[in-house]
Amino acid sequence: MTGNMWIRQIHRWLSIAFTLAVIANIVALTLQVQATWIGLLAFVPLIPLLATGLYMFALPYLGRRRSARQEV
Repeated sequence: MTGNMWIRQIHRWLSIAFTLAVIANIVALTLQVQATWIGLLAFVPLIPLLATGLYMFALPYLGRRRSARQEV
């Protein structure tokens, strides 16, 4: 498995974890549970999710730049 495939797989699993954390937050709000840690639970997967997402967003642009250098 290449590095890009690992990043994509990690991104997928982080998105599942983030979705579950948001669902837990919504359930806690509807039950009126006063637990701040449940609200902050979504931030744990969100930070690496942002990093992997930005990396995957930049991949096509970085690939074009590398191929342009190789042609010259």
